Amino acid sequence: MIIDMPTTNTAKVNAKIVELRQQGGAVALGRVLTLVIVTDDGEKTEEAIEAANEASREHPCRVIVVARGAREAAPRLDAQIRVGGDAGASEVIVLRIYGELVEHGETCVIPLLLPDAPVVAWWPFESPEKPAEDPIGQLAHRRITDAATDKDPVRALEHRRSTYSDGDTDLAWTRLTQWRAYLAAALDLPPYEEITGATVAGATDSPSTDLLAGWLAAYLKIPVRRVPPEKNAPGINSVVLERNSGPVSLTRPDGKVGILRQPGQPDRRVALARRNVKDCLVEELRRLDPDEIYEATLEGLAQVNAGQEEPNLSPA
Repeated sequence: MIIDMPTTNTAKVNAKIVELRQQGGAVALGRVLTLVIVTDDGEKTEEAIEAANEASREHPCRVIVVARGAREAAPRLDAQIRVGGDAGASEVIVLRIYGELVEHGETCVIPLLLPDAPVVAWWPFESPEKPAEDPIGQLAHRRITDAATDKDPVRALEHRRSTYSDGDTDLAWTRLTQWRAYLAAALDLPPYEEITGATVAGATDSPSTDLLAGWLAAYLKIPVRRVPPEKNAPGINSVVLERNSGPVSLTRPDGKVGILRQPGQPDRRVALARRNVKDCLVEELRRLDPDEIYEATLEGLAQVNAGQEEPNLSPA
């Protein structure tokens, strides 16, 4: 069910939600959080809403979409309420704001927040200079950005490092979960030798590749080189960990299946497909506390050396 409310205000929107609940129970009360999506109004707005709808099936929530329209228009709020099959396991409130309201979106969000429920802010595309100081970011317990959607992902990631505050996270970091899990599991197997160096290869505009290199530098305290991929492939291509008995390598030549190689063991194929936004969002909504590992990884970026050599992927 989709209900359009052109030229309205938040009081009327709240009243309509209560009316829907009284009429048919279409809007349930069991919400675990409020997810605020901030984006410019356009075709990509629906992409973000679809990802939030899918994520809500694991995390029932109220989704408030702040879709910023033309700034030169007269101040106006057009609202849309989506419930039932059009909202996953959530209730979606789309606020299309115009004119002066574009700069004061928080004034439209505050009256619609669920009482006593945590708030997560998500900028699926362009993000503010300092998310923690943004008016909507100040309302949130967690603030999610995505450096990969920035015009200059590498610069955006560096900016994340310089402006980090507790509660910040980025989907470029979330895309690394499987890579980190496989590498950690590989090091839990014999021989239990010290890692002496690492090389991470990936697309030059891949912030996830940079973060993987930063994570290794921060936690293994080793020299880490960040190099281009063997082929012109997107995202992360390979990781090589050096040790005395021979290297441990994890490669993803086709963007779907990874190959884990260790000396004295047969090659293993592991599921390593590129993660979509919905899966990353689901993972981020599982926690509301600061991510200390992400913070340390951002600091580890300064310890990574950029190089041009291709990594040696051959097992010893």
